[in-house]
Amino acid sequence: MRKIWRRLRFLFNVRKSVPFLWEFFTTRQVPIQKKVLSVGFLILYIVIPFDIIPDFLVFFGVLDDVTIFTFVLQQIVKMAPPSLQDKYDLDGEART
Repeated sequence: MRKIWRRLRFLFNVRKSVPFLWEFFTTRQVPIQKKVLSVGFLILYIVIPFDIIPDFLVFFGVLDDVTIFTFVLQQIVKMAPPSLQDKYDLDGEART
C-alpha cells in the first residue's frame, strides 16, 4: 500500500517534472548514455501503440497510460544525479 501511495504522490507532483526534464537533458552532470536511454524510454512509450487496457474503457484505458508514463518518469528520476533530484525535491518519491 505504501508503494501505491508513493506513486500517487509522485504523479500529483508531475508539474515539477517539466523543469527537471529540461535540466536533465541539458546539464553535463548526466552522462550521454543515460540521456539516450531516457529518450529511448520516451520514444517507446509514444511509438508502441500497445495498451494493456483499451482506451475505449475510458477511466481504465487512461489509467494504464498514466501508469506507464509514471513508471518511465520514475526511471528517469532514478538515473539523475542526487543533486538534480534534490534540487527538484524528487529524490524520496522515486528512489525506493
